[in-house]
Amino acid sequence: MPAHADGKRRTPLRRSGFTTLEDAEAELDHARGLLALDTDPAVRRQITKLMLSVLKDTKSLPDLEEVRRKVQTRQDLNRHVTVAEWLGEFLKRKRSIEATTKRSYESHVRLYLKPYLGDIRLDRLRVSDIAGMFDAIEEFNDIIATERASGDPARVAAVRYRRPVGPTTMHRIRATLRHALNIAICQDRLLDFNPAAVVELDSVTRPKPVIWTDERVTRWRADHQAHLERLKRTREGKRVDPIAAYIGAPRPSPVMVWTREQTNAFLAYARRDRLFALYRLIAVRGLRRGEGVGVRWPDVIFEKARIGVHWQITQLGWTPIQGSPKTDASDREIAVDAETMAILKEHKKRQARERLVMGADWADSGFVFTNESGRPLHPQHATDRFYWLCYQAGLPPIRLHDLRHGAATAMLAAGVDIKIVQETLGHKSSAFTRDTYTSVYPEAAAAAAEATATFLAGPVVPAPGPVPSRRSTARPGTSGKPEGEGEASGTVIPMPPH
Repeated sequence: MPAHADGKRRTPLRRSGFTTLEDAEAELDHARGLLALDTDPAVRRQITKLMLSVLKDTKSLPDLEEVRRKVQTRQDLNRHVTVAEWLGEFLKRKRSIEATTKRSYESHVRLYLKPYLGDIRLDRLRVSDIAGMFDAIEEFNDIIATERASGDPARVAAVRYRRPVGPTTMHRIRATLRHALNIAICQDRLLDFNPAAVVELDSVTRPKPVIWTDERVTRWRADHQAHLERLKRTREGKRVDPIAAYIGAPRPSPVMVWTREQTNAFLAYARRDRLFALYRLIAVRGLRRGEGVGVRWPDVIFEKARIGVHWQITQLGWTPIQGSPKTDASDREIAVDAETMAILKEHKKRQARERLVMGADWADSGFVFTNESGRPLHPQHATDRFYWLCYQAGLPPIRLHDLRHGAATAMLAAGVDIKIVQETLGHKSSAFTRDTYTSVYPEAAAAAAEATATFLAGPVVPAPGPVPSRRSTARPGTSGKPEGEGEASGTVIPMPPH
């Protein structure tokens, strides 16, 4: 063994009790291999300290490859990094990412990864540990559902602010952990295997848009009334928020789309609202919420009836965040119909009047959709106002984002080419557009059925008779009987001339 730091000779390390000479020689080679990993005396002293500590705890020498990896990356050999410590280091290194992405990483680490896995040594994290975390999350989902269904106000209040974790969020949690462990492998060589990469989770089924047919609306109204009564009982006589009851009632799908008549009814009701132009633009051209509130006047080209989608306003918690679209496909220019462009001109005149009223207090932000003082519109304000208009119009609820789904479905039902729909929506591929928007309006489905039937219809043509069997057809020179009956077996049947 190497000497101490002060040069004092160290007591030799002796071990006995091996059953064979080969076992003893293998252990000796293992010890020599550990001490040969580095020639630096300080590192060799660390290796010695590690060997003695591990032998005392486990009666065996430390793993050679694990120590080699730590020596090569200049780690403290006698300190073990936990999952929590590495996740903290991972977050520090993620500086050049979108604010929303970093917030997502931080919430996954804070709410799930550290509480369930934080105390485990990073190099001893197993697939079963990660699978157990997701099992625990699913168990808590069941607790939330049970408490909410109990009807006991105290039990309901205990989980009021806890939301069940769905399959999509679980996949994102795993993706965050997998990314953090990949960095530990590639940059610091703390691991040689990523256990998060092989954990199996339930597949995520993307909800397809569902049309609000008359039958579904009737069913929803009954569910909404029952939901409202439950809320009143839970609140024990206190006022129930009508919008919360309106959007909280069960619906056939998380993604609902209005029919053409329902969309027109909403636009007619919202005509006098100061944000009508925003809702019209989303309903007709399928902009995302952040893209809609992020439209700027320099990007509106009235002469060409086109709008450039080059900016967006998203939310980080409650804080609005401005920036360019995240993908090249989302940064685009779209054509706009004449009526919508005329509505935008009316909106610009209204904004000019508001500017005169505000005078020096007006903030010239350059955005198309602003508050009354000219400042950029908060995305959540657009959503809250949308829900109120839907409720007042007496329509079944949809999300503001579902107006975008409705625009896509309407384009496909109108026969617009799938490639144009993809570019208008800002999707990366037409395959994604086609797979997502498979629902069509009932009228379009009926028209497609009629068109198919019409194509197949035509003049009635008599069906041809059955093809006669050669064995049962009488031929010249035969008796009309099947071969082998009433004739010698060697009789030759004449064939018809060519």
